[in-house]
Amino acid sequence: MAEDLNIIQGSKEEQYKALVPQIEGLLTGEPDVVANMGNVAAALKEQFNWLWVGFYVVKNDELVLAPFQGPVACTRIAKGRGVCGAAWQQATTLIVPDVEKFPGHIACSSLSKSEIVVPIKKDKQVVAVLDVDSVEYDLFDEIDKRYLEEIVDLLKF
Repeated sequence: MAEDLNIIQGSKEEQYKALVPQIEGLLTGEPDVVANMGNVAAALKEQFNWLWVGFYVVKNDELVLAPFQGPVACTRIAKGRGVCGAAWQQATTLIVPDVEKFPGHIACSSLSKSEIVVPIKKDKQVVAVLDVDSVEYDLFDEIDKRYLEEIVDLLKF
């Protein structure tokens, strides 16, 4: 049975601080990573109302679309291509204040203005990425980075 998550008010950091334990509770006891990615994407989308929140998983040396919330998305992304491919290749979180200025940006949606991509690692290898897009420029910062990295660490690949 699914739990209702409360929409939290307050500063961005206060929202994350309250949301992380809710997500942790939602994932506890559920071993299926696909189900858990779906619920994480939904919880983040509901809380922050971003344009797009979702996952890409590494399969056969490319990123393949996984559970997401938002408009139709690119299905496959090559290593090093766009923000997602670059975050995978560099194995580091990338914050892009203006996607149009990012070399090789893949425009899945013309509405996307800024983006953060968080790699998910297992045994020091990137196995997936969390991708978040906003209709606002320069929306993501170190607060998002810290808490989104904490949230993806809750996923067991």
